Amino acid sequence: MEEAIPAIQERIRSSFERQGLMAHLGARLSHIGPGRVHIILPSRPEVTQQHGYFHAGATSSIADSAGGYAAFTLFPENTSVLTVEYKINLLSPAEGEYLEAVGEVLKAGRTLSVCRLEVYAATGPKRSLIATGQQTLIQIEARPNR
Repeated sequence: MEEAIPAIQERIRSSFERQGLMAHLGARLSHIGPGRVHIILPSRPEVTQQHGYFHAGATSSIADSAGGYAAFTLFPENTSVLTVEYKINLLSPAEGEYLEAVGEVLKAGRTLSVCRLEVYAATGPKRSLIATGQQTLIQIEARPNR
């Protein structure tokens, strides 16, 4: 996989570190490439539902962020990103050591971009696709960091 240039990687990491929800969930970036970002979410009781599976809200949240940051890797400086819409299909109960969300840009536009979202559950070397979706994002002027 191709890596994004260091300045773009730093912009993505800096933005990701300001996301309270990702910190609360315990999610972390694992890959930043041009138009492609991966986010890992380790299993722990705080991100599960009543049956012990990863909660759909946690699954959806990391998918949304992976797609958003994938689009953001292609945006010019002094811009930011917001999700306009996303849809996710949960394909099977999510259980494993961790989840890996992959966001990949399908169409990069001047204003709107479209991403494919995939989430895998992994235990050791075994990975299985547990969610898939699509997302539309908008490029906006950068806001002051909070």
